Amino acid sequence: MLLAVWGFLKRHKKKCFFLGAFLGGVYVLGKYGQKKMKEIQEREAAEYIAQARRQYHFESNQRTCNMTVLSMLPTLKDALMYQLNSESLTSLLKSKPSNKLEIWEDLKIISFTRSIVAVYSTCMLVVLLRVQLNIIGGYIYLDNAAVSKNGTVSKSFEVYKYEEMKKQQG
Repeated sequence: MLLAVWGFLKRHKKKCFFLGAFLGGVYVLGKYGQKKMKEIQEREAAEYIAQARRQYHFESNQRTCNMTVLSMLPTLKDALMYQLNSESLTSLLKSKPSNKLEIWEDLKIISFTRSIVAVYSTCMLVVLLRVQLNIIGGYIYLDNAAVSKNGTVSKSFEVYKYEEMKKQQG
Protein backbone atom coordinates (compact mmCIF):
# COMPACT_ATOMS: atom_id res chain seq x y z
CA MET A 1 0.00 0.00 0.00
CA LEU A 2 2.76 2.42 0.93
CA LEU A 3 4.66 1.42 -2.18
CA ALA A 4 1.69 2.31 -4.37
CA VAL A 5 1.38 5.78 -2.77
CA TRP A 6 5.14 6.30 -3.06
CA GLY A 7 5.06 5.32 -6.72
CA PHE A 8 2.11 7.65 -7.37
CA LEU A 9 3.96 10.58 -5.74
CA LYS A 10 7.12 9.88 -7.77
CA ARG A 11 5.21 9.80 -11.03
CA HIS A 12 3.27 12.97 -10.25
CA LYS A 13 6.01 14.77 -8.34
CA LYS A 14 5.61 18.16 -10.08
CA LYS A 15 1.82 18.06 -9.88
CA CYS A 16 1.90 17.25 -6.16
CA PHE A 17 4.48 19.99 -5.52
CA PHE A 18 2.39 22.60 -7.34
CA LEU A 19 -0.80 21.40 -5.64
CA GLY A 20 0.89 21.70 -2.23
CA ALA A 21 2.26 25.14 -3.09
CA PHE A 22 -1.17 26.24 -4.35
CA LEU A 23 -2.99 24.97 -1.24
CA GLY A 24 -0.36 26.54 1.00
CA GLY A 25 -0.74 29.84 -0.85
CA VAL A 26 -4.52 29.71 -0.51
CA TYR A 27 -4.14 29.06 3.22
CA VAL A 28 -1.66 31.94 3.66
CA LEU A 29 -3.84 34.30 1.62
CA GLY A 30 -6.87 33.27 3.66
CA LYS A 31 -5.09 34.04 6.91
CA TYR A 32 -3.82 37.35 5.50
CA GLY A 33 -7.35 38.26 4.39
CA GLN A 34 -8.74 37.43 7.83
CA LYS A 35 -6.09 39.60 9.47
CA LYS A 36 -6.85 42.53 7.16
CA MET A 37 -10.61 42.17 7.72
CA LYS A 38 -10.04 42.19 11.48
CA GLU A 39 -7.90 45.34 11.20
CA ILE A 40 -10.57 47.05 9.07
CA GLN A 41 -13.30 46.10 11.55
CA GLU A 42 -11.24 47.37 14.48
CA ARG A 43 -10.52 50.63 12.67
CA GLU A 44 -14.21 51.13 11.83
CA ALA A 45 -15.18 50.33 15.42
CA ALA A 46 -12.65 52.89 16.69
CA GLU A 47 -13.95 55.50 14.25
CA TYR A 48 -17.52 54.77 15.31
CA ILE A 49 -16.62 55.12 18.98
CA ALA A 50 -14.76 58.38 18.30
CA GLN A 51 -17.76 59.71 16.35
CA ALA A 52 -20.09 58.70 19.19
CA ARG A 53 -17.84 60.49 21.69
CA ARG A 54 -17.78 63.63 19.57
CA GLN A 55 -21.56 63.49 19.16
CA TYR A 56 -22.06 63.02 22.90
CA HIS A 57 -19.68 65.89 23.69
CA PHE A 58 -21.44 68.18 21.22
CA GLU A 59 -24.91 67.30 22.53
CA SER A 60 -23.74 67.78 26.09
CA ASN A 61 -22.31 71.15 25.14
CA GLN A 62 -25.61 72.15 23.50
CA ARG A 63 -27.58 71.11 26.60
CA THR A 64 -25.24 73.21 28.74
CA CYS A 65 -25.75 76.14 26.42
CA ASN A 66 -29.53 75.78 26.52
CA MET A 67 -29.53 75.62 30.31
CA THR A 68 -27.28 78.66 30.52
CA VAL A 69 -29.54 80.64 28.18
CA LEU A 70 -32.60 79.65 30.19
CA SER A 71 -30.91 80.75 33.41
CA MET A 72 -30.02 84.13 31.87
CA LEU A 73 -33.46 84.90 30.42
CA PRO A 74 -34.96 86.29 33.67
CA THR A 75 -32.04 88.71 33.99
CA LEU A 76 -32.51 89.79 30.38
CA LYS A 77 -36.25 90.22 30.93
CA ASP A 78 -35.69 92.34 34.04
CA ALA A 79 -33.21 94.56 32.20
CA LEU A 80 -35.64 95.05 29.31
CA MET A 81 -38.53 95.81 31.64
CA TYR A 82 -36.41 98.35 33.51
CA GLN A 83 -35.07 100.08 30.38
CA LEU A 84 -38.33 100.01 28.42
CA ASN A 85 -40.89 100.58 31.15
CA SER A 86 -44.45 100.77 29.82
CA GLU A 87 -46.32 100.44 33.13
CA SER A 88 -46.11 104.16 33.88
CA LEU A 89 -47.65 104.98 30.50
CA THR A 90 -50.36 102.38 31.05
CA SER A 91 -51.26 103.87 34.42
CA LEU A 92 -51.29 107.34 32.84
CA LEU A 93 -53.73 106.12 30.18
CA LYS A 94 -56.00 104.68 32.86
CA SER A 95 -56.27 108.11 34.49
CA LYS A 96 -57.81 109.51 31.23
CA PRO A 97 -55.50 112.48 30.52
CA SER A 98 -56.06 115.07 27.82
CA ASN A 99 -53.02 113.98 25.73
CA LYS A 100 -54.22 110.40 25.41
CA LEU A 101 -53.10 110.05 21.77
CA GLU A 102 -49.51 111.07 22.51
CA ILE A 103 -49.29 108.68 25.42
CA TRP A 104 -50.85 105.93 23.28
CA GLU A 105 -48.27 106.52 20.53
CA ASP A 106 -45.44 106.40 23.09
CA LEU A 107 -46.87 103.18 24.53
CA LYS A 108 -47.02 101.62 21.05
CA ILE A 109 -43.43 102.61 20.32
CA ILE A 110 -42.17 101.28 23.66
CA SER A 111 -44.12 98.03 23.28
CA PHE A 112 -42.92 97.48 19.74
CA THR A 113 -39.36 98.36 20.74
CA ARG A 114 -39.51 95.99 23.71
CA SER A 115 -40.70 93.14 21.47
CA ILE A 116 -38.02 93.72 18.86
CA VAL A 117 -35.28 94.16 21.46
CA ALA A 118 -36.40 91.01 23.31
CA VAL A 119 -36.20 88.91 20.15
CA TYR A 120 -32.92 90.46 19.00
CA SER A 121 -31.20 90.32 22.39
CA THR A 122 -32.32 86.72 22.97
CA CYS A 123 -30.93 85.72 19.58
CA MET A 124 -27.68 87.53 20.26
CA LEU A 125 -27.43 85.95 23.71
CA VAL A 126 -27.96 82.47 22.26
CA VAL A 127 -25.42 83.04 19.45
CA LEU A 128 -22.83 84.52 21.80
CA LEU A 129 -23.18 81.73 24.35
CA ARG A 130 -23.16 78.99 21.72
CA VAL A 131 -20.03 80.36 20.10
CA GLN A 132 -18.22 80.80 23.40
CA LEU A 133 -19.26 77.44 24.83
CA ASN A 134 -18.50 75.60 21.59
CA ILE A 135 -15.02 77.12 21.41
CA ILE A 136 -14.33 76.24 25.04
CA GLY A 137 -15.93 72.81 24.56
CA GLY A 138 -13.76 72.20 21.51
CA TYR A 139 -10.61 72.93 23.46
CA ILE A 140 -11.78 70.72 26.31
CA TYR A 141 -12.55 67.90 23.87
CA LEU A 142 -9.13 68.23 22.25
CA ASP A 143 -7.45 68.24 25.65
CA ASN A 144 -9.40 65.16 26.72
CA ALA A 145 -8.58 63.42 23.44
CA ALA A 146 -4.88 64.23 23.89
CA VAL A 147 -4.93 62.91 27.46
CA SER A 148 -6.62 59.68 26.41
CA LYS A 149 -4.16 59.17 23.53
CA ASN A 150 -0.86 59.56 25.29
CA GLY A 151 -1.68 59.94 28.97
CA THR A 152 -0.21 63.44 29.29
CA VAL A 153 -2.14 66.65 29.73
CA SER A 154 -2.23 68.95 26.73
CA LYS A 155 -1.92 72.64 27.41
CA SER A 156 -3.67 73.89 24.27
CA PHE A 157 -6.48 75.74 26.08
CA GLU A 158 -4.14 77.26 28.64
CA VAL A 159 -1.73 78.33 25.89
CA TYR A 160 -4.63 79.84 23.93
CA LYS A 161 -5.86 81.80 26.99
CA TYR A 162 -2.31 83.00 27.69
CA GLU A 163 -1.90 84.20 24.11
CA GLU A 164 -5.28 85.98 24.24
CA MET A 165 -4.31 87.75 27.47
CA LYS A 166 -0.99 88.82 25.90
CA LYS A 167 -2.84 90.27 22.90
CA GLN A 168 -5.21 92.22 25.15
CA GLN A 169 -2.39 93.59 27.30
CA GLY A 170 -0.03 94.56 24.55
